[in-house]
Amino acid sequence: MLITRLTTVNSWAAWRQQVEAWIVAAVLWGLGRLPRWWARRLGIVLAGLLALVLPRLRRVGRDNLTAAFPEAPARVRRRLLWGSVANLGRLLGEFAHLPTVHAGNVAELVEYEGFEHFAAAQAQGRGVIFFTGHLGAWELSAYAHAVYGYPLTILVRPIDNSLVDAIVTRYRVGSGNRVVSKHRELRALVASLRRGETVGILADVHVQPQYGVFCEFFGRPASTSPLVARLARRTGAAVVVGYVVWDAARKRHRLIVEPPPVLVQTADEAFDVQENTVRLTRCWEAIVRRYPDQWLWIHRRWKSQPLPATQRTVPADGVT
Repeated sequence: MLITRLTTVNSWAAWRQQVEAWIVAAVLWGLGRLPRWWARRLGIVLAGLLALVLPRLRRVGRDNLTAAFPEAPARVRRRLLWGSVANLGRLLGEFAHLPTVHAGNVAELVEYEGFEHFAAAQAQGRGVIFFTGHLGAWELSAYAHAVYGYPLTILVRPIDNSLVDAIVTRYRVGSGNRVVSKHRELRALVASLRRGETVGILADVHVQPQYGVFCEFFGRPASTSPLVARLARRTGAAVVVGYVVWDAARKRHRLIVEPPPVLVQTADEAFDVQENTVRLTRCWEAIVRRYPDQWLWIHRRWKSQPLPATQRTVPADGVT
């Protein structure tokens, strides 16, 4: 009886994963066949409908924006929330069109701002860590950077549905980027950096407290990955802060590379990792404040809160 029940559960899970993969493949295929402008607009519509039928997403977004901007009028926070939803829809449209981006048209879609900061970091020859986050069309930024001739090794969290993950990965690596799993291949990042390559890490989301350090983000402690700071210290790689934003006036994306952040290096590794993670988080907050309607407010960034005894703990992460 138990074996029969487990077989039924497994069959149902496999069927559900297959259906989800069909839906994702169909949506990406359909949007990819539309003109890019229409794909963006339809993506925005789809994201808006999803937000309407999933009130939990709206609730998380409202709570986050209320905590981050308590002084802002409710109408302003509503505008930021729906701007964030629209940004996800625009990202969906752009993601579906990734296979159409090539060296001949990338400049019409994505233009650099501050590229000299990346070039200077790369010239040091010790590898480059792109510290970035879920802002604008973040999937497009890595893809375009590779199309311009600068491929990255990208750290990702695999999607739970392996069939969907395979579809998404196929789109991500189409321009020459390499994807590694945060669960299994952290040492691959070290190897890439020691070869002088570029690594991209989205480090603006909540991590489990046992793997994170607590940093102030919009005035609240947020469990944050120390991986960028740890990798930089152990490999000597340069750190640059890069992100992409949608320029509505010019109808294109701007891939912005900030001037290099000032990081500390002392004899105390634990202090350096903690302090530099705080500094990078502070830098990212300033960026989100400049483009608040293009950040991922529906993510539970402040899901965990610190215990007094653990707030200054820097965890081990398996990177050697």
